[in-house]
Amino acid sequence: MNWSPSHAQNMIARAGWSTLVAVGAVVLAFGLLYREVIDKLVYDWANDGNYSHGFLIVPIAAYFAWERRHRLLAAPARPSVFGLVVVLGSLATLIAGILGAELFLTRTSMVAVVAGVVLFVLGWQHLRILAFPIAFLLLMVPIPAIIFNQIAFPLQLLASRFGETALVASNIPVLREGNLIILANTTLEVAEACSGIRSLVSLLTLGIIYGYFTDPRSWVRVATTLATIPIAIVANGLRVAGTGVAAHYYGEEAATGFFHTFSGWLVFAVAFGMLFVLMQLLQKIRPARRTPAPAAPLAPARGGVTL
Repeated sequence: MNWSPSHAQNMIARAGWSTLVAVGAVVLAFGLLYREVIDKLVYDWANDGNYSHGFLIVPIAAYFAWERRHRLLAAPARPSVFGLVVVLGSLATLIAGILGAELFLTRTSMVAVVAGVVLFVLGWQHLRILAFPIAFLLLMVPIPAIIFNQIAFPLQLLASRFGETALVASNIPVLREGNLIILANTTLEVAEACSGIRSLVSLLTLGIIYGYFTDPRSWVRVATTLATIPIAIVANGLRVAGTGVAAHYYGEEAATGFFHTFSGWLVFAVAFGMLFVLMQLLQKIRPARRTPAPAAPLAPARGGVTL
């Protein structure tokens, strides 16, 4: 067989094209299989304010994967048959979700299929490298309604108690009944939209991204992510209290319309400010260790001998 550099280049080019064709076929099959699931998911992102951040999840996850491209290229490909088991199990979950009209199952099965394909085609080492970007995709999936309601209602009561305490501390007469805050001139209802779960989900996503880009240490990233939960609760409580104060002094109109919408954005900005301060404190208390740069070799003296 006549082997030449041009022949080797042709083989590499054909291998590259075959890989692209295989990837394209997988993507096409995935799109056809999950077309209706993706359509409904995008519809929820566009119409449910609790999950409007879903549009950003896939591009950011793709960027996380792109950052790992050198590690992926350096890792040996060792396909695992267990990946096929994961794919088949995920497809079974998809069918069960469709038959049971359970959107959460059909949507999470997409993420599981991606993990299974990586494992089946490339192996465990590649899956470990891509574990974070793949897991990050779960943030695009809305929480099941039964779990959402179990979280939202306690948050409503917590925000109501926080608002009541703040109003009492401000010497404003107030009576609370459940999630109703009764003032002298109006009654405020801490509805589901005001429970803080919207800011909680969005701030949790932001905390993961912020921690990832700000500090490479795992414990700092985990602490930042977990801190978004109490920060979101406190920030939403401040919003309810501020709305109550405004309604007391300026009437019911102050609790609706532009002020209500603006306060939502303002509170989210305040929550991010708290997250920023927390990150600065963590880095100040436990600064990251910097690896010293290797010293440059000394040039040998003229006429000397280099050993």
